[in-house]
Amino acid sequence: MNSPKKDGDDDVPVKDPVKYGELVILGYNGSLPSGDRGRRKSRFALYRRAKANGVKPSAVHILNTPQDSKAVHSRGQHSISFTLSRNQTVVVEYCHDNNTDMFQIGRSTESPIDFVVTDTSGGGKEGEDPSIAPSTISRFACRVVCERNPPYTARIYAAGFDSSKNIFLGEKATKWKNPDGHMDGLTTNGVLVMHPEGFPEDPKQGLWREISVCGDVYALRETRSGPSRGKLAEGESSALRDGSLVDLCGATLLWRTGEGLMRAPTLRHLEALRQELNASRPQCPVGLSTLAFPSLPRSHSLEERQPWVYLACGHVHGRHDWGQRSEGVEVPGEGEGSTTRRECPLCRSVGPYVPLWLGCEPAVYVDAGAPTHAFVPCGHVCSERTARYWAETPLPHGTHAFRPVCPFCSSALSTPGWTRLIFQGPID
Repeated sequence: MNSPKKDGDDDVPVKDPVKYGELVILGYNGSLPSGDRGRRKSRFALYRRAKANGVKPSAVHILNTPQDSKAVHSRGQHSISFTLSRNQTVVVEYCHDNNTDMFQIGRSTESPIDFVVTDTSGGGKEGEDPSIAPSTISRFACRVVCERNPPYTARIYAAGFDSSKNIFLGEKATKWKNPDGHMDGLTTNGVLVMHPEGFPEDPKQGLWREISVCGDVYALRETRSGPSRGKLAEGESSALRDGSLVDLCGATLLWRTGEGLMRAPTLRHLEALRQELNASRPQCPVGLSTLAFPSLPRSHSLEERQPWVYLACGHVHGRHDWGQRSEGVEVPGEGEGSTTRRECPLCRSVGPYVPLWLGCEPAVYVDAGAPTHAFVPCGHVCSERTARYWAETPLPHGTHAFRPVCPFCSSALSTPGWTRLIFQGPID
């Protein structure tokens, strides 16, 4: 996790690189189902580049003919084009900025994109075939601009520059001229951001806002792709904080600062917690067999000694067939065994019965506490404070809805979204 050089990270100096932070896609529990490869992975580390590649606004051109537009774009500069009508386009040229590094995120696999992100479906699966379910994530969704000098502030902007170094807002795009005269606009499905207060020690959820192409902050539109922008959120900033969430309408990213990651639990720490839990030799009250969580790299497939839980009460068992209900009422949930109601043999509570999975994406933990709670209905296990935080954090869903999800698999959570686990120790 802390390796200074990762596959696909260009311009990373080998010796003591400055790490701005990491973007982690919620819902993948440590890696994509097909494995992390190149620019397509579940997390992306942002390091100070060997050479600055940031840009900043410079000249503004008001163009009235296609020939004028062609002349401006032929200069090879980065630019943002605002089409006001068939006969008028405002082009804002950008020049090189020695003080910033720019990183671009989107669905496109073209070279300007540093971090390729596809739609996340519930249950920790990558998005379906685009021909069946068209993606709602923009090809050039957003860009993060980091200051190369302390305090290394990272700011987010909607839209990214394409292969021709252009951001194009057409006639139908939501755009406007600000009182100071500069043009701005929103992308089709928008880039939403939530900055929590006090993350991770005492986190309090902030308000979801929309970020403009020029990095201003606005209240949400009435619907995700509505034609009218929200009200300007005066005094609010696009600067990312430790724990900020960025929603791209199809995937939600968590930002962890370099400093925040140094205080966060590591995979090694999570593995030590797993071994400590297994060393207590939890037992199945029915089969009297000893249960054990599989090692983290193997924590995606069911094993014989895997712990299972009755979500209604939290009692942990091994896998068995006791207590199946004859009515067979279906309960929505994720994972094998979660669709039928089962009766707990210890307390007679009736509800879903699912396997437990350790949450092994360290970035989503708000503390290094013991794995004592599980999300409902998926069964991912983490610390109590982590479970409570994510169960109380609604993420954008659809055109105007919000709902909390499991950060390890993106399954929509029930109410309440977690249960306390009750393990039975060995009898001897």
